[in-house]
Amino acid sequence: MNNIRTADAIRPKSFDDIVGQDHLFGERGVVRRMISAGRLTNMIFYGPPGTGKTTAAEIIARNADMAFHRINATTASLSDVKEILSSTDSIFTRAGILLYIDEIQYFNRKQQQALLEYIEDGRVTLIASTTENPHFYVYNAIISRSSLFEFKPVKAEACIGALKRALRFLEEQSGLKRTVSDEVLLYIARSTSGDVRHAIGVLENAFFSAESEITIEVVDEFNVKIGNFDTDTHFDLLSCLQKSIRGSDPDAAVFYLAKLLSLGELISVCRRLQVIASEDIGLAYPLAVSVTRAACETAKELGMPEARIPLANAAILLATAPKSNSAEAAIDAAMADVEAGAGREIPRHLQSPLFKGYKYPHSYPGHYVEQQYLPNDLKDRQYYKAGENKTELAAKEYGEKVRALSAQKDKK
Repeated sequence: MNNIRTADAIRPKSFDDIVGQDHLFGERGVVRRMISAGRLTNMIFYGPPGTGKTTAAEIIARNADMAFHRINATTASLSDVKEILSSTDSIFTRAGILLYIDEIQYFNRKQQQALLEYIEDGRVTLIASTTENPHFYVYNAIISRSSLFEFKPVKAEACIGALKRALRFLEEQSGLKRTVSDEVLLYIARSTSGDVRHAIGVLENAFFSAESEITIEVVDEFNVKIGNFDTDTHFDLLSCLQKSIRGSDPDAAVFYLAKLLSLGELISVCRRLQVIASEDIGLAYPLAVSVTRAACETAKELGMPEARIPLANAAILLATAPKSNSAEAAIDAAMADVEAGAGREIPRHLQSPLFKGYKYPHSYPGHYVEQQYLPNDLKDRQYYKAGENKTELAAKEYGEKVRALSAQKDKK
């Protein structure tokens, strides 16, 4: 038997063979209809690992009359990208290039920006895949030029068909015979949390480890983590973590943290905890941002299983800290005004030093002086409203004090 992995050997060759993604590739699936109509656009596939993202890209590539290039962002450099892009003017690529970037979340902003010119003029059609939320990891300009498609965790029942194909392949290639019940196949499918590739790998290991029958005991020898991605999806668990912390429940926060870490979600957990520190704790405890970042950097340096400790510290700290979303509310209100076109004329005295009238606050008592900062059409707008917590109330009290002092000086 050769060394090719079973999951790669039995990889689906057509949309009909892809399991668990009927909303995309079934007979009425949106991507399938689009490809059948000859419409190939930039696409971003996102969802948990082992759900068919790479397989789908390869099937699309086989049906496209374009030069196909595939790179993995975990190992590719900017020079690799530029080398592919430089071939767009070749006689062999006049129909365009189909570029598949696996794990695009590992490309930095500069690497992603290099693609824009070629995507915009149609020389490159991009298919990218990621296990993360693309809105957090993919450059906005690329998202705005792409269609986003979610790959859902494969239900255990759908995964069994792939496992049976894998079993037939293993028997044909090895000449060995193994018996396995549907109950054990279902156990493998559920144990691997909707990751078909992982499930096939577990079956392959159990196949060669078992003497004649593959049992649950044999499967458990490989320390398979139990998780049910039918309900506990990647984004749902992150949402549960944030809502538990926002609701000041440290026990629930630690539970959902444990669930996420058991599924290998170290990077997304770190990112979400840092978001929570700013979004939900905010100005009520400003040091939460620094402490959380330090915990996350420590966790990433340590790796699992030790990473669980600093992350638990951060989760409990955030859950038990005072809460405030006053900064988020303020910036959202300001951005709404900006998007509505308000405040176009900035006060002259705040612009160039050539314009007279600006009062330097440090030259006044309390380092404060009354003057207009907002544009005329927004001069009475209040974006920031102090939260009901010790830190913000103290800052509010200080602000009122210096304003009162300034008013008294003006009267004199």
